[in-house]
Amino acid sequence: MEPEYSNKNIVLQELIGLRVRIKSSDDSSREGISGTVIDETKSTLVIKKSDKTVRVPKVGTVFAFRCGRKSFIVDGKEINFRPHERISKGLKFYKARSV
Repeated sequence: MEPEYSNKNIVLQELIGLRVRIKSSDDSSREGISGTVIDETKSTLVIKKSDKTVRVPKVGTVFAFRCGRKSFIVDGKEINFRPHERISKGLKFYKARSV
């Protein structure tokens, strides 16, 4: 069963497989990069573009994740955890996000 993504719970969900676009970044050369998340570490997302893969730091980057017709804006510091730690450590960001 597919998880139900919402603006509130996106910071707790699996990100691998989602479409993503970089809305803003401390490194302006990364802005506008889009593709599919293919891997994740504590501090980076690996994005598969049509011609190559790009490793992007989470902190200092604002992402727009796409799931179906829905788009969710996430500041990288809200997901700056190992994927398996996101549920326990990400709860403070979950509670602070609007519905």
